[in-house]
Amino acid sequence: MTALVFIHGTGVREPDFSKLAGRVAAGLTALRDGLRIVPYYWADAHGATLAAGGASLPAHPGGTARGLAETPAASEAALYADADGDDTAAWAALYADPYAELALAAAGTAPVVERPPGSVPPQQRLQARLAALAAQGDAPAAELGPGLARAATGLAADPLLGPAADALDPDDLAVLAARSLTARIVADVLDADTPLVPVGDTRDAVAGRLAEALGAPPRGTERGLRSLLLRTAGSAASRALVRRRRALTEAAHPAAADILRYLSRGEAVRADLRNLVAGLAPPVVLVCHSLGGIIALDTLIAAPLPQVRLLVTAGSQGPFLYESGSLPTLEHPAPLPAHVPAWLNLYDPRDLLSYVGAGLFPGRVTDVAVDSRQPFPAAHSAYWTNPEVYRHIVDRLP
Repeated sequence: MTALVFIHGTGVREPDFSKLAGRVAAGLTALRDGLRIVPYYWADAHGATLAAGGASLPAHPGGTARGLAETPAASEAALYADADGDDTAAWAALYADPYAELALAAAGTAPVVERPPGSVPPQQRLQARLAALAAQGDAPAAELGPGLARAATGLAADPLLGPAADALDPDDLAVLAARSLTARIVADVLDADTPLVPVGDTRDAVAGRLAEALGAPPRGTERGLRSLLLRTAGSAASRALVRRRRALTEAAHPAAADILRYLSRGEAVRADLRNLVAGLAPPVVLVCHSLGGIIALDTLIAAPLPQVRLLVTAGSQGPFLYESGSLPTLEHPAPLPAHVPAWLNLYDPRDLLSYVGAGLFPGRVTDVAVDSRQPFPAAHSAYWTNPEVYRHIVDRLP
């Protein structure tokens, strides 16, 4: 029986680790019977902690305006715009500000001074559908995570809805509202630093389903609307950096601090992994995410572990640390030791924390690109909801 040791990445703590390990186990065992999944939760004993309760972290920045009057800088927009013209830039803008499209539509609308007697404001129909959607709880968007009911209730009461409804036909209004709800849920997932971010296909399926529930005909969620997003991508990206300033700083506990702690005091976690693997019957496969891949690579380089027949890394910084002279057990240009097993390295081109190794270790590393259709940083946490990842792993299992 093949034993797969799953090694998590930075910032993962319980109960998220159990959820993540369960998702990985389900993804692998669905494609191949007879696998033994062995989770290695290193953060419990070796993860970083803030001894003074976070005294080093800055306060939250002041509130930021939601208006979209500013013109996005071309250089900022370019960071989010993909050469192949896909919608990653659009979703990056919406994760930063889920109301971005509605605000842009509202900004272009002349105020309605007076309505004919007996007329119904255009937003009322959508508000009723949002209320009906909220009454269903989170179930209609369960694949993304919790928060649909809260998002629908909040959108129904938001003052942007009226001006946006005056500017858009009902179908497009329903689509924009659905995208706003979807982005709000995913943004909450990102803010929670969960290790499981849904891939783009799942996100789009939910957005389409919500659009139909809000009155749009069965069709895609992109028709005629992409320009709204691309025009706001740069300004939304700027606001995202401000909005997430403390969140990014708080990533120093535990995410960034996990890396620093490992690089300065990593021998203990490597010793624990070595002891775990030594007690397993071969063949053993190490399946690793982010810092987990660095831990596994260092452990395998330091001394032979003959039980291990395959190393799998996803979103790994191991090649970068090696090339930059920062990998604890191997310094460039020393070659990868012969006892290190075959290495499958999965990376997402949009994941700015993933690197490739074939050019550094010719013939020793197989780099395989996977596409979650998520912008960074969501792309770094979307590997384990991507069916493509599991297929590549299972295809190479001993």
